[in-house]
Formats: sequence, structure tokens, C-alpha cells
Amino acid sequence: MSEAPLMTTIPDDPLFQTRVLDAWVDYNGHMNDAEYARVFSLAVEAVMDRVGLDEAGRAEHGYTIYTLETHLCYRQQAHRGEGLRVALTLLDSDAKRLHVLFTLNNVDGDVLATSEQMLMGIDVASGRPAPFPEPVATAVASLPAAGDEWPSAAGRRIGIRRG
Repeated sequence: MSEAPLMTTIPDDPLFQTRVLDAWVDYNGHMNDAEYARVFSLAVEAVMDRVGLDEAGRAEHGYTIYTLETHLCYRQQAHRGEGLRVALTLLDSDAKRLHVLFTLNNVDGDVLATSEQMLMGIDVASGRPAPFPEPVATAVASLPAAGDEWPSAAGRRIGIRRG
């Protein structure tokens, strides 16, 4: 499998857009690390909306999505008032899981951060993993997929390199 580069242009159809709020800026003068996680959490909600699991869809299907694991990489600082766009790449999926990569860009197209996540579909009544309802599964199939060329930010390990 070859690697595609990080996204370095502004997505034409971003999954989610926001702006760095004053309350998100820390004592270092840029967006606090926890706020990057907030933006990616809001992007998960945008994925849910896109696949039909908005408030009405969750009620209709008795179904939701939980985040199981996150790997967040900080690339550049985001500053007060700066416009942000999040793009989605579906790395893999099965009947009840989504392996995704979110890429956070500023309005100039610079990559500010990435968040690789494993998401799990959950039957609300049982609180247990369950296959996506059919309309959701159909919508998942239409998400922008990586195919054979995963972005270079995907599949990274954390660790101290020795020798």
C-alpha cells in the first residue's frame, strides 16, 4: 500500500468548519491542545449527521456512534479567530466500525492537526456494538475513502525512536 501525502489544500467540501474561539486560546497564545480534541469530537458529530445519525436518525434507529480510540497529532498552531476546516478520510470500515482520519486545516490549507480514530456503532437499547442500520451503512459507503493510498498521517505509532 503506498502512502498519500497529508492534505495540503483546503477541502472543497469540508466535513466541519469552525473558528478558534477566544476561550480556546491558552497562556501560550494559541489554541489549547484540549480544544483540538474538541474540534475533532465535533467532527465526529458531523460524520454522524452526514450518515443519518443526527438527533432524528439516532431516535429513529435507536443507534449511535462511540469513539473507541484516538491518535491526535499536532502539526502547527492555530490562533485566535483563525478559520478551521476538518476533512474526513475513511480508512476502513466493517458492519459496525469506522476507521477514519480527520485532517484539520486552516483557511490557507495548512495542516494544523490530524486525528485518526476508531468509531463503533452502538445499539442504544442494549448499549452494545451492533451493525449499522441499512440506511446508515449505505451512507457510510459514500464517505470519501482512502482506497489503496492511505494518507501518511494514518497508521502512525507513538514511541521514542532509539538507535
